[in-house]
Amino acid sequence: MKRWLGPLATLSIAAIAAHWATLHYAPSVIMDRALLALKDRGIAEHAFTTPERITPQTQAVVRSSPDLFYSLCRYDLSQEGAVLDVTVGQWPDYQSLSFFDEATNNFATIRATGRNAQTYLYFDDGEQNRPDSLIPSPTKRGLVLIRRLAPTQGTFRAAQKVSEADSCALKTP
Repeated sequence: MKRWLGPLATLSIAAIAAHWATLHYAPSVIMDRALLALKDRGIAEHAFTTPERITPQTQAVVRSSPDLFYSLCRYDLSQEGAVLDVTVGQWPDYQSLSFFDEATNNFATIRATGRNAQTYLYFDDGEQNRPDSLIPSPTKRGLVLIRRLAPTQGTFRAAQKVSEADSCALKTP
């Protein structure tokens, strides 16, 4: 029995290490591939792109809600002192602004129902004093997502019109 303790301990340590590595690295790999796929699909960097209405034919991997209008913005805050200026147009029904980092974490959400909203995003390197009005991004790259309730073709077209007031612009010093 003692001769099996060494191999069992080694196997256990290897299994734990593999499990930890998968949990730690998989989200970053997934988001990196997603950002590349979005780039290949023409989703602009530092600008909102409004995809077509969600139908079974337009769904790729994630099952998006057909009742929502989505606007996506890829961002890259690699440049020193860069700030992302995000503005959301006024929508009378439910709308939200969500921020996702490179590891797929939703690190901030703003609900802007019935109003427009503006906020600023910066990369939090831990060394700069920034005003509380800025949202710190834990990673340099990520996604900004606007969701608007638009259950009919008419409200979807209205949301498209409102999305013209949305902006996602990189400001550099």
